[in-house]
Amino acid sequence: MSVPQQGGGLIESRDQLAGFLESGSKPKADWRIGTEHEKFGFRLDTHASPAYEGENGIRALLEGMKRFGWEGVYEGETIIGLKHGMGAISLEPGGQFELSGAPLKTIHETCAEVNLHLEQVREVASELGLGFLGLGFHPTATREQTPVMPKGRYNIMRSYMPKVGGYGLDMMLRTCTVQVNLDFADEADMVRKLRVAFALQPVATALFANSPFREGRPNGFLSYRSQVWTDTDNARSGMLPFVFEDGFGFERYVDYALDVPMYFVYRDGKYIDASGQSFRDFLDGKLPALPGEKPTLSDWADHLTTIFPEVRLKKYIEMRGADGGPWKSLCALPALWVGVLYNSTGLDAAWDLVRDWTQEERVALRHAAPVLGLKTPFRNRTLKHYAAHMLEIAAAGLKSRAALDGGGASEDGFLQTLRIILDRNETRADELLRKYRTEWNGDVSRVFADYAY
Repeated sequence: MSVPQQGGGLIESRDQLAGFLESGSKPKADWRIGTEHEKFGFRLDTHASPAYEGENGIRALLEGMKRFGWEGVYEGETIIGLKHGMGAISLEPGGQFELSGAPLKTIHETCAEVNLHLEQVREVASELGLGFLGLGFHPTATREQTPVMPKGRYNIMRSYMPKVGGYGLDMMLRTCTVQVNLDFADEADMVRKLRVAFALQPVATALFANSPFREGRPNGFLSYRSQVWTDTDNARSGMLPFVFEDGFGFERYVDYALDVPMYFVYRDGKYIDASGQSFRDFLDGKLPALPGEKPTLSDWADHLTTIFPEVRLKKYIEMRGADGGPWKSLCALPALWVGVLYNSTGLDAAWDLVRDWTQEERVALRHAAPVLGLKTPFRNRTLKHYAAHMLEIAAAGLKSRAALDGGGASEDGFLQTLRIILDRNETRADELLRKYRTEWNGDVSRVFADYAY
């Protein structure tokens, strides 16, 4: 979840909305990689989710991180995040701890950033009797057992979510993801990347499936986090079929975003409830929450953060289909998508792979991948075949970037954890279920010891 955005001044014309998105266009030399990941905190003694307040709560964790140069981000007197250079740490509604990494040039740099962050978190957390776990859905906690963080936008969302879907509160309180944010050169490049990313997102969901438990038992899915998104709020999530229609571009995405109901408006350090209201009315000065007032580009930027499709367009493109996972997989996700999307040959090859997939097939994959993972049947094969092809494209793309570390290693090495998954034909979720049925003897709580960071 985002913090208040800085977009710009008053919106004078509708053209500014598409212009805001288009302003993210960059020459290839300026393309960067932004890695984000969320993780569940837990008390080492009871495995309970830590509250915000208290000697070993989330607030104490945020304060403890300041020793590493992080500065507090506040709502009023309440610390709700941290910032350091172009990086940030924020809180998800249930206390999930999120790193929003700086835009960096190579996977080596973004992985070093992830490693440093997790080392810092582990140092402070251990002093507080806390641990952290990378999964897509909380393995044991109920909604009622999950504390709620003191952020204004979350109060509005918690009231609105049950009106528009069955899983909205679960999404807020009990899910974690890892995502990568990538740049585009211009509108045509954005369109190609968005189409490939949407089509292949179910493949990423399968590769990174890591949420097979709910409230202490198997939930029937390999990626329950992904299933949660199928009934969170379909007005603002899903596969966006119009992306594949002729003429798609920034203007068409603006039309879609304008039709997504609002959550809030941020004014003078406070969130004003505008849930269910229309940004189109806001443009006309007819928003019930702020009658007579017109929006700024900062309001537009905020609104774009409340849209949750499988791939999200802002001034960059966000890949949103993967479960949170173990330490090594956090570097594999950006490597996978950079290898596919940041090389023209790889992007062409990926488009050739998916260009004749129909909307019905893309939607079917979106619904089947959370259940069956790499075993999902598709066109007389399984999703494993397409995952292997995607990895081949990514590996070639990363090698062609020739971005080597100090020891001469290619970025391609960050795909190794995914190669192991394919070689074993076992996702992380499959592995967890196997252990649950064998050495864990049905005790899901073993995950806190065996898979903590």
